[in-house]
Amino acid sequence: MLHPTDEQAAAADAFRTGDHLVLQAGAGTGKTTTLALLATTTGRRGRYIAFNKAIATDAATRFPPTVQCKTAHALAYAAIGHRYQARLGSPRQPGWKTGQALGINQPARIGTRDLSPKTLSYTTLRTVTRYCHSADPTLNRHHVPRLRGLEADDLHTQLADLVLPYAAKAWADLQHPETGVARFDHDHYLKIWALSEPKIPADYLLLDEAQDTNPVVEQVFTAQRAHAQLVMVGDSAQAIYGWRGARDVMTGFNGTALTLSQSFRFGPRLAAEANRWLAIARAPIRLDGTDTIPTELGTLDHPDAVLCRTNVGAIAEVMKHLATGHRVALAGGGEALRVLAAAARDLTEGRRTWHPELVLFPTWGELREYAEHDPAGHDLMPLVDLVDKHGPDALPRRDQPTCP
Repeated sequence: MLHPTDEQAAAADAFRTGDHLVLQAGAGTGKTTTLALLATTTGRRGRYIAFNKAIATDAATRFPPTVQCKTAHALAYAAIGHRYQARLGSPRQPGWKTGQALGINQPARIGTRDLSPKTLSYTTLRTVTRYCHSADPTLNRHHVPRLRGLEADDLHTQLADLVLPYAAKAWADLQHPETGVARFDHDHYLKIWALSEPKIPADYLLLDEAQDTNPVVEQVFTAQRAHAQLVMVGDSAQAIYGWRGARDVMTGFNGTALTLSQSFRFGPRLAAEANRWLAIARAPIRLDGTDTIPTELGTLDHPDAVLCRTNVGAIAEVMKHLATGHRVALAGGGEALRVLAAAARDLTEGRRTWHPELVLFPTWGELREYAEHDPAGHDLMPLVDLVDKHGPDALPRRDQPTCP
């Protein structure tokens, strides 16, 4: 960098001292550029751990040759995952078939809810997935998901007692490199690698997008503290993957805390508006805009994009805009939204659904009662209202267009 900002220069100075660092980097503040700057200040060997392969590939063109740019999965595959190549990419099969092979053949009843072998099978596989995303050494009750309609602690305990033995059997099956009944995927060898307590051969590690780090990756990263300098960078205000087990590992990290607040993406007016919302969200960062970037703020009668927090909320927005004659496309999450809509359609037409959100409700009437009267189900009310008002055929179908 020819002209680093004062904050970037401060990060480089702190890096040279050998301190462990945590960089809160706001939107457009040049976090990857800053990490590349740190790497150019030393001849030591580094590893840059990226959130996904595309980011790692791009970063490899920006870092000096002393830094290897990989995802956590790539590191795990090179160390252990390649041993399971024979099982990776095996044909998909319904979860109930896997459950059947694990011995799940009998229904069960918990409270007022009937659990079919299919439901127990899907819950077992979700339990293993949640375990793989965690830093825990063994399967525990908290890995068993809380099903809609069985949220109470005593009911969840009964569910865990049923599911955990099958989950342990599934995990044991996944340890075999050549064959098994459970479908083997990339998160499985990542967890196996983490359990081996690996030592990453590097003098320093750079963890990108730290606000969306799975606990299993955090565990491996922080375990390198004894022999490597650790630097994590991200934006706590942009954590979006909590639904799949990720969490913001920056706020509790034991290291020198620094900030990148100068955004090169927008001007001061937008920064001021962003700071208003960052304050409301109690985010640990505020932004400065770039004076030379013109930015306009105002209201829009017909926005080009609408951000939605939930799939149910996205369905409501789709319905609203279709009703006013607008064409609507779904960017990301569209498939999950359509699967939820299909599940709702199944219930209204008298069929059971195996969607994890609705699996315990045998009829649309029971789902409606749950959404109306149980506090845990209130977030489903927009979906219930939409279906009751417009009918199930108004919900998005698989031919609904999506954005890439």
